[in-house]
Amino acid sequence: MASPASKPSSQSEKPLRSPRVAFQGEVGAFSEEGVLSAFADPKAVALPTWRAVFEAIHDGSVDAGVVPIERSKGGSVREIYDLLFQFDEIRIAAEVTVPVHLALLALPGQTLDQIERVYSIAQALDQADEFLRSRPWQVMTSYNTAGAAKSIADKKEMGAGAVASARVAPLYGLEVLAADIQTGDTNRTRFVVLTRDDLPVEWFAPATIAGPMKTTLVWAVRNVPGSLYRCLGCFAERRINLSRLESRPSRGVRWEYVFWADMDSDPDEPECAAALASLLREAVMVRVAGVYHRSAE
Repeated sequence: MASPASKPSSQSEKPLRSPRVAFQGEVGAFSEEGVLSAFADPKAVALPTWRAVFEAIHDGSVDAGVVPIERSKGGSVREIYDLLFQFDEIRIAAEVTVPVHLALLALPGQTLDQIERVYSIAQALDQADEFLRSRPWQVMTSYNTAGAAKSIADKKEMGAGAVASARVAPLYGLEVLAADIQTGDTNRTRFVVLTRDDLPVEWFAPATIAGPMKTTLVWAVRNVPGSLYRCLGCFAERRINLSRLESRPSRGVRWEYVFWADMDSDPDEPECAAALASLLREAVMVRVAGVYHRSAE
């Protein structure tokens, strides 16, 4: 079993400077909001893809990265789990939850009646589906919410709108044509902070390191009857709650799977340590992907 990821250290040897933290998308993206929520005074670094964020952490060009791992409406961001499995030296150091409030943005002077095309990522379009179905707009996907807004601004594209955070509008010289267009007020995105090394506790926003501990781990089972049942029993017997369980295809063996779980416990606790030891005897691989404070929301 891999060693548990280190928790933020208050006595790190790193100088107390602003951390460089990567996110996917353009300035104004919800991932950037994740960076600003997780850290006290970060230098946010925009990168084009999630893989690019992982690569930047791997090669040390940034101190950390922030990526979405779960959406309250859309569920898990499965590519992130696959990248975590591939980049096995990268660990989850923290998590934050960001409320999703969406707006329709367009060039100054445009009206709703003049909009013909609406751009955004598929998840945002789905979250605003009720509003978007109210008019006969052509709806098209883009790679990022803020990226959709930036593209409209850069091209000076008349008749086009972008679904993004309202805070994006002044960044790119756009106007808000309609605010809070998401369906309901409970949409949230859970972001995780990724790193290879210990991070000074002073880098984090106080709320990021205030909650109870949780652990993310991944394991592979033997392809025999009852194997997953016995693995889950390692936690049930010790009354340890698994707040999330996710399966993903194994990268090594066709038609076999690995299991990701969020455990509401800390490996430093005796019962949790015993559960992990028991899991190791049953599973063919166990890796702790992060030990960190649970988000308040």
